[in-house]
Amino acid sequence: MKKIHIVGIVMVVTAIVLLTTAIKDTTTYATFEDALNSGTRVKIAGQLSKDKEMVYQPEVNPDLFTFYIKDRNGEEKKVVLQAARPQDFELSEQIVVTGEMRGDEFWASDMLLKCPSKYKDEEIYIRSEKES
Repeated sequence: MKKIHIVGIVMVVTAIVLLTTAIKDTTTYATFEDALNSGTRVKIAGQLSKDKEMVYQPEVNPDLFTFYIKDRNGEEKKVVLQAARPQDFELSEQIVVTGEMRGDEFWASDMLLKCPSKYKDEEIYIRSEKES
């Protein structure tokens, strides 16, 4: 086999691996019910429930922040984020959390905030240091 054929095969395999990795990240958003039934990691898009308590105690655990969101079906659940509380969190228009259901709580390792229109097209991405 010629070297050019081997290089071609390696490039095709690399392209396939990159495409399958990209496809995994373009999943559709789930609801809390979907997350409960799937038992796997999902992404949930929702609105912050500003009337519910938000707990962040950096002196106790700087990588633990809890809050409530409503998913697209209007179901409200407690979210436990395994990362620090982002600045201006309450101003976000939409929140996308990635994680899994544990009992009646959604445990998130990643969070993406859609900022208000004054920061048009600006997003803040939060990733847990514990997650690789």
